Amino acid sequence: MKYLIAGLGNIGEEYRDTRHNIGFMVLDALAKASNIVFSDKRYGAVANMSLKGRQLVLLKPSTYMNLSGNAVRYWMQQEKIPLENLLVVVDDLALPFGTIRLKGKGSDAGHNGLKHIAATLGTQNYARLRFGIGNDFPRGGQIDYVLGHFSEDDMHTMPERLETAGEAVKAFCLAGLNNAMNQFNNK
Repeated sequence: MKYLIAGLGNIGEEYRDTRHNIGFMVLDALAKASNIVFSDKRYGAVANMSLKGRQLVLLKPSTYMNLSGNAVRYWMQQEKIPLENLLVVVDDLALPFGTIRLKGKGSDAGHNGLKHIAATLGTQNYARLRFGIGNDFPRGGQIDYVLGHFSEDDMHTMPERLETAGEAVKAFCLAGLNNAMNQFNNK
């Protein structure tokens, strides 16, 4: 069985380790823990990971956030991955920092990456792992906040939160969405 795990973010040094790039950060931590490396391919950086007989295609789109659907659609088609085996890892302002929520479908909640994926795939019925980035910003400061860097306190607990998110990705592939939701949505 093959899975596409798409971690959303923006390419370029100016976006490295920003809140909006938490999808990239989760995949980087997962790849590092598994001793695999990303290669630059069409529409993004890709790494292949084996997990108990399952093949995971880890994708960090190079299309920038607002065009993430192009990369997701291309790699789903290229690797012949069905919609139910897609997991999108994304930042979420509505959740406190480090909180993760797996969902099988849902709205884009104003997230441009999710909006483009839904428009490109023609459905919102795909799994996503939302990683909380908090919402400690003044009115009108949302863009600067999501494109800003994590606080020192957040960075202190980041490794443990990234590891938990990686375990949730693995559980999605090994145990299925519902089991993974039961296991990780309260952590």
